[in-house]
Amino acid sequence: MPSRRSKGGLLARVNFPLYTVQMVTNRHILVGGGGGSSKTGVANGFEIFELSHNGTHFIAEEVTRHETGPSVVMNCASHRSDNKTWIVAGQESHCQLYNVNPKLVTSENGELIKGPTATAHKDGLRHRRNSEKVEESQSQKEKIEEIKDNNSNVKNKKLQLVLQPAGSVQTTFGDEPLQRVVRVSIQGKSMATGGTDGKVRLWKFPQLDKLYDLGAHGKEIDDIDFSPNDNLLVSIAKDGKAFVWNIESKESRELTWKPPDGIKYMYKRCRFRKLAEDEKKNDLFMLTNAVAAKNSSFLQLWDANTGAITKSAPYKEALSALAVSNDGKFVAVGTMFSGSVDIFVAFSLRKALHVPGAHSMFVTGLEFLPTNDQLNGVAITSNTETAVVSISVDNRICIHSIPFRHTLPFWFVIILIVLCICGAFIFCSYLDI
Repeated sequence: MPSRRSKGGLLARVNFPLYTVQMVTNRHILVGGGGGSSKTGVANGFEIFELSHNGTHFIAEEVTRHETGPSVVMNCASHRSDNKTWIVAGQESHCQLYNVNPKLVTSENGELIKGPTATAHKDGLRHRRNSEKVEESQSQKEKIEEIKDNNSNVKNKKLQLVLQPAGSVQTTFGDEPLQRVVRVSIQGKSMATGGTDGKVRLWKFPQLDKLYDLGAHGKEIDDIDFSPNDNLLVSIAKDGKAFVWNIESKESRELTWKPPDGIKYMYKRCRFRKLAEDEKKNDLFMLTNAVAAKNSSFLQLWDANTGAITKSAPYKEALSALAVSNDGKFVAVGTMFSGSVDIFVAFSLRKALHVPGAHSMFVTGLEFLPTNDQLNGVAITSNTETAVVSISVDNRICIHSIPFRHTLPFWFVIILIVLCICGAFIFCSYLDI
């Protein structure tokens, strides 16, 4: 697919509603969603885009599309370790594990040359037939020979990320089971899931073996997140409660606060902040919405160790999405009614960027571009200090960035001071002062 420049924040459009977004590598971003099991003609699945910057705009180019049949993709997470990359995705009551395999493919006229499709197996996973494997092997040889014999027919080579189903496990139970959220720990040793049955479950990753249940909320889980050192897990649910769990001891502490005027609030999203300078500190960002729409909502910064709110920023409308940059410097918020996106300085909650009406409907997901090489590949070089990707059910993928703040070099400031002093001395001498 041809590259698409970012115009007015728009990176790309897809043909299905978007519910989840995740960086897979430093340059590849995955978006997922779909129309569900009803026969609407809207597909379910993932699309992966490769991002770049041409010096002026961000550019998104589609490299992979993976359909998931009748199962809509509502949530996902990714992890990379030992040169392996995994994606886990919520598909109805199950969590599906995918191996991400990089593949160098050729393209002609901007379109990728696609290989044979996979066939459905009785276990719900997709496996290749032996005949297809032979055909693919032969076709790969033919492509290599084509490149050698007739380079004029091959425009360029591109890295495609191929998703291969590797395992599946049911993570939530009940009358209408639905996995609502999945997160993989920073070190990649465990995975946490939450769903409509209100239980937080821990799994060994990537084996997907059940470890234990941390506990249960009274209603379905809305969000969970691991602390940067992987010893804590926070969970929030529609019962209006938030718990911080100690993963080793399985003990929990409820996070409580006194709302103004006794107004009832519900937690919506939660994300820990990574602090390289203080590994013992556990800063936690939470979105808190008032039950009555006329009351303010809040972006809150908690100290998860003490259970106290250290800073808070009010909003006049309900909040729907939250993300924290990997360097811990910025936090982004998406709104429910206006579809706006805001970026704050994390330590002070000072608003650094406001994008009104970034989407025509509520923001369903936010993801910051990595600022270092913590994921696979080299981070995107651009003229921005930070950038966040936003998605919505309006089928649009947008990006919002803050340009580098221009500062004067130290040597130039010193010279300027010296010149000012000299100028003042000459001026005084001229006036015989």
